[in-house]
Amino acid sequence: MLNFQFHCQAQCSHSHARAGQWTTPHGVVETPRFMPVGTTATVKGVTPAQLVDTGAQMVLANTYHLHLQPGESIVAKAGGLHSFMQWSGPLLTDSGGFQVFSLSGLRKIQEDGVTFRSPRDGRTIHLTPEKSIEIQNQLGADVIMAFDECPPYPATREEVTAATDRTYRWLQRCIAAHQRSDQALFGIVQGGTFLDLRAKTAQSLVELDLPGYAIGGVSVGEPAAFIQAIVAATAPLLPVDKPRYLMGVGTYREMAQAIAAGIDLFDCVIPTRLARHGAVLSQGHRWNIKNAQYREDFTPLDDTCPCYTCQTFSRAYLNHLVRSREVLAYTLLSIHNITELVRFTQRIRASILDDRFTEEFAPYLQPDPLPSEEPFVSSLLQQS
Repeated sequence: MLNFQFHCQAQCSHSHARAGQWTTPHGVVETPRFMPVGTTATVKGVTPAQLVDTGAQMVLANTYHLHLQPGESIVAKAGGLHSFMQWSGPLLTDSGGFQVFSLSGLRKIQEDGVTFRSPRDGRTIHLTPEKSIEIQNQLGADVIMAFDECPPYPATREEVTAATDRTYRWLQRCIAAHQRSDQALFGIVQGGTFLDLRAKTAQSLVELDLPGYAIGGVSVGEPAAFIQAIVAATAPLLPVDKPRYLMGVGTYREMAQAIAAGIDLFDCVIPTRLARHGAVLSQGHRWNIKNAQYREDFTPLDDTCPCYTCQTFSRAYLNHLVRSREVLAYTLLSIHNITELVRFTQRIRASILDDRFTEEFAPYLQPDPLPSEEPFVSSLLQQS
């Protein structure tokens, strides 16, 4: 696809980490990169102009939620998602596949697709691979995701195998339904905690020669060490000339370790969700601005951070806003937290370009221990 080109600029000499440039119809994404989540065509509490200032280059939105409200036809009439939400940079839409997992009590999975009971008004929604692609074609994001079944954790091998095989069949239907050459369709590697299923799926997806690939079905309740093992085993199996996206991951440690495995893109609701609870991400740590010790602290959240919040307001003022439950508190903290995670991936990118990644980020790269009491640890260890 001429509108989508991935160029690897540098490769770490001690890991699979890489720095690249990914060209899309709405601009270049410098990888590795954290992507903020704007589920309903808005990153909660943050304007598009403020989002640009955080350093964000690519934003996510969700097919399922936009289908419920306002509906893809309205977005299309507005000129597409970019015009509707006034974001000029690259956009990615999830397929609704995650809701197959997160709304397990409100849905029924069949070979044809998934039937949901809307949490908004109780109406029945039938989402098929073809319908997901049709919605995403109307929304008009640069990247669209294949409709998949994300198995929960824990799940038996039989359950994961069934979900993984169905996801592949659904991907083939997504490819057949996809109508727009200016949108890149990504396939998703599923397989739960079973590394042989992950490897089999990755191979079958690579043979389809897609514009990009994602690793899904992680961060669904499994131990952190399992995520590390899954990503470390799977990412190197994906093409070197295509972007690799790890879905739903966004902590410092998770991103650093995934980058070491060769991942390029991440998304997570962490920065805005934590902001709504008064939590601050700063220089690798998390702390709560609501704590009494900050009531008379007139220093910035982080004196090394260039964001509007840190350059303008004190901890004491932010403490006051949070304690007063002022909406401005959530906006200012979100601006900072997004900036922090984007800067973290930017710093990693710079270290890869200078080939000092494993040295500079060594504290984040120490593996978490595998908990022996977990039900699938023996199978995971046997496969790794």
